[in-house]
Amino acid sequence: MRKRPYSRRIALLVSVLGLWHLGATGAAAQEAGFAVAIVVHPETDVDDLTFSELRTIFRGERQFWDNGRRVTLLMRAPVAAEREMILRRIYQMDEAAFREYWIGKMFRAEVASGPKLVYSADMARDLVTVIPGAITFVPASEVSAVTKVVRIDGKLPTDPGYALR
Repeated sequence: MRKRPYSRRIALLVSVLGLWHLGATGAAAQEAGFAVAIVVHPETDVDDLTFSELRTIFRGERQFWDNGRRVTLLMRAPVAAEREMILRRIYQMDEAAFREYWIGKMFRAEVASGPKLVYSADMARDLVTVIPGAITFVPASEVSAVTKVVRIDGKLPTDPGYALR
């Protein structure tokens, strides 16, 4: 009976798993320093939202600001790192569930329209400043001087304990 070289296969498997673990750890470490800022149109009369309020806005459950202006949600295109964080933290969904969620809301006429798609952080930042009632998210590192950042539970993206880090 011939012995199979299991030790080589096991060593290869351990090496691959070790590299995968290092990659996953690296991604987690990178995300640990990554924060997403919630930004609104400069004339929107909101400076602070609870995480629960933010969630109701992003899920289309709250469609108007206190002044009666319609909320316009600007959402990054798929594969953006900040979109992945928003899907995980706010929606608690993956990409497929997110799409089904909005298709269902539109089909049941619970919303006038779904989120508006933007293709870059620059585009999101520029559009939120010109569309009254707009809300979006950008990497905290890409917030500009003309961007109105909303506190979440009293905290800015640079504060310890910020919810979208």
